[in-house]
Amino acid sequence: MKRCIILLACTPVLSLNAAEKITTAAPKLIVEAGAREGPSWDPGTGYLYFVSGNNVNRLKPEGDAKLEAFRTDAPGANGTLIDPESRVLVCEAGGRRVTRTEKDGTLTVLADSFEGRKLNSPNDLSLDSKGRIYFTDPRYGRTDTMEIRDSAGKPVEGVYRIDAPGKITRILTHEVERPNGILVSPGDRYLYVADNYNNRVGGPRKLYRFDLKADGTVDGASRKLIFDWKGARGPDGFKMDRKGRLYVAAGRNKANDFETADEFKGGVYILSPEGKQLEFIPFPKDETTNCAFGGKDLKTLFVTTGDQLWSVRVGTPGRISAQK
Repeated sequence: MKRCIILLACTPVLSLNAAEKITTAAPKLIVEAGAREGPSWDPGTGYLYFVSGNNVNRLKPEGDAKLEAFRTDAPGANGTLIDPESRVLVCEAGGRRVTRTEKDGTLTVLADSFEGRKLNSPNDLSLDSKGRIYFTDPRYGRTDTMEIRDSAGKPVEGVYRIDAPGKITRILTHEVERPNGILVSPGDRYLYVADNYNNRVGGPRKLYRFDLKADGTVDGASRKLIFDWKGARGPDGFKMDRKGRLYVAAGRNKANDFETADEFKGGVYILSPEGKQLEFIPFPKDETTNCAFGGKDLKTLFVTTGDQLWSVRVGTPGRISAQK
């Protein structure tokens, strides 16, 4: 992979709050290809992981930033996550499963079915303080192979919790139409879920917050709208800093048959805990898919967009699941 590091001088970060500048430097391009989705930081090794195609790639951005393949056998790899033991969790959309690469290199399948039926296309995941894994299971593209349905026979694009390999509970069924990004808040108080039905005109492009109970279930009636991208490309992956602000990958620079590009451009939207837009970090290529905090001080936001990897310095450290 060709490596490139430049400043993004042509697309400045836009601040909507004069009282505090959240970002502290212009975005920098780290790699030109090989970073489609799912960045996550391992503080134990200094590696940043991300995916493209069937590959789980990684590099040390504070070293020589040389991209290397960690796995080449993860069909449709999407979200990744590093747990507190430096094990690499991956949502394999094409393989219809969630896996964990152990420290010795062996692979553990954490989830590939629910009630005897194959999952749709696991997309993103998050951890709570007890080590339980929460993941979304939408279906983008063809729907004729979907197996999971409710009691009335309606297909389900749900949200699930993994308590142990093969021990899976569905916690949201139809409370969101097409769940994408997911995040457990500090103290396991809330579960944030992106509802991004991006291939239907009028589909939801919203970020919701739910009350998360101590037993790992969700109160569906507690659903609260945090932000609505209306007709634009909706929320994909997102993360949170230590002040509770949300950094959400969303928007488009060029409209398509289903998504507009006039009001919400492509980039990272920085939102207050209540859903007020504070800043916007634009990127030149569609689509901005996800982000993750990393670096020794956790003040670098890494962003995947258009198969490229970018970094942006911020003033407040981020939260990562690998922190014990």
